[in-house]
Amino acid sequence: MELSIEQAAELRELANSQDVAAVLATRARIVLWSHEGRRRMDVAELAGVSLPTVDRWKARYAERGLAGLEGDQRGAGREQVTPQTRSRVIALTRMSPPADSGLSHWSTRTLARYLKRAEGVVVSWHYIARIWREEKLQPHRSGTFKISKDPAFADKVADVVGLYLAPPGGAVVLSVDEKTQIQALDRTQPLLPVAFAATEKRTHDYVRHGTTNLFAALNVGTGEVIGECRPTRDSKNFLAFMKKAVKPHKGKEIHVVLDNLSTHTTPEVKAWLADNPNIHFHFTPVGSSWINQIETWFGILTRQSIRRGTFASVNVLITQIRNYINSWNADAEPFTWAATAGEILAKVRLVQTNIKKLVDNNAK
Repeated sequence: MELSIEQAAELRELANSQDVAAVLATRARIVLWSHEGRRRMDVAELAGVSLPTVDRWKARYAERGLAGLEGDQRGAGREQVTPQTRSRVIALTRMSPPADSGLSHWSTRTLARYLKRAEGVVVSWHYIARIWREEKLQPHRSGTFKISKDPAFADKVADVVGLYLAPPGGAVVLSVDEKTQIQALDRTQPLLPVAFAATEKRTHDYVRHGTTNLFAALNVGTGEVIGECRPTRDSKNFLAFMKKAVKPHKGKEIHVVLDNLSTHTTPEVKAWLADNPNIHFHFTPVGSSWINQIETWFGILTRQSIRRGTFASVNVLITQIRNYINSWNADAEPFTWAATAGEILAKVRLVQTNIKKLVDNNAK
């Protein structure tokens, strides 16, 4: 039985949670053990159930996901939560976590902890998971974004989206950014499993060998990527990379989408732009990296090549990144940008309106 990384993590949370009925945790373990390739009879013995029971919960999960495992439960009723709290869970899920949290997206547990710590609202992560299933919310897959406070937000969105949907004839559009502090982690063999109440937990040792910074440029028209790893992230390295990124397009109009970091607007960078009037910078709104297409590629690189990799040194990590870029470019295809600037701005206004309503309701 094949599971995605996210599905396996969700099932492990359920199997080890103290907030759910034991029977539900057992069903989650049945699916997990089957995913690990254990024989039916071994799974049945570990779970203390019959072979048909193993087959039933595997089939129910395959058909309906976690909702299928909840069927036929008896015992404690559902959590009693106010409509305002439910609305707050949905609204927060649709926004990015606060910048100081260090999170790229919510999980059920991190959202539950945030609500308790920041707003004094106590709900279990299992309740949040049920809301996500009912509302078909998948924050680990769908891009959430925070509301930008940039006064030029609308103009910048229109500018960048216009380049994606209708680039100037004959021009090249590059999406540029840096992925900083990529860690070279050496994941050693897992320690021996320790049995706890018919389940197993494995732990790993991690050795950190240093970090690197990846400068990358995505050709919006072709999907090809130019990337270069450098030890530091500063204006000097940024400018050196930009010269390399635009070199293949000499003689063409070049439009570069990037964020407005101080390293992108130094006197040296401005002087280079003045000497190269065919190169134009287009800055994304403050706090809106989601509109920069290279961020989508960074996410793919992380999932497919870095997150679960083992790197005995920074050089090994850099080689892995280079090999991935070469493989990507062998059959590169551009991302399809479908949303217009008007649609994006309408969605932002809707989120702003919903937040205001929630604030007003909570204040009553």
